Amino acid sequence: MNGETTTESVTPTPDAAPAADRDPTPGWEWLPKAGHSLRLAGVHFDAVRVAGELAEEAARETDGPVVREHAGERYTYFLLPPGTVRAYRWPPGARGLTSGDRYASYVGVPALRGATWPLSWRRTPTERTPFVEPAALHRLLCRLTGPRSLPTAPAAPTTEEGGR
Repeated sequence: MNGETTTESVTPTPDAAPAADRDPTPGWEWLPKAGHSLRLAGVHFDAVRVAGELAEEAARETDGPVVREHAGERYTYFLLPPGTVRAYRWPPGARGLTSGDRYASYVGVPALRGATWPLSWRRTPTERTPFVEPAALHRLLCRLTGPRSLPTAPAAPTTEEGGR
């Protein structure tokens, strides 16, 4: 990160962090060790923000990291690889979050363990699924928000109702 090279000692020392406190996987330095932190979208990940039942339905059918808010708007955030959210036009109810030259989006990220209120993991990142696959999430959200049963069109008025 930032061109710095870090190394870990392979010899245990008394002040070495216990395994539970180390980053779960190299490259996941963006995960806080405790509590929660705001992270700039577009650096370590992009995100898609979804609310309500749409978020719950999508989270049930999605692999990869998903963060939930338990206060305020109670959004759900699907974490995608950085630089991918702009490739899609997200359906109503879903908003892509990243950062650019004139704007910045921040996403709250909880630690993997411990007290993280008001955030929690619906699904944690894993080595197998470090991110939600953008095309799969886009297809899923489009399917879930697609045409619903529309009310039938009212019948044309008859002569008695003012028709011609």
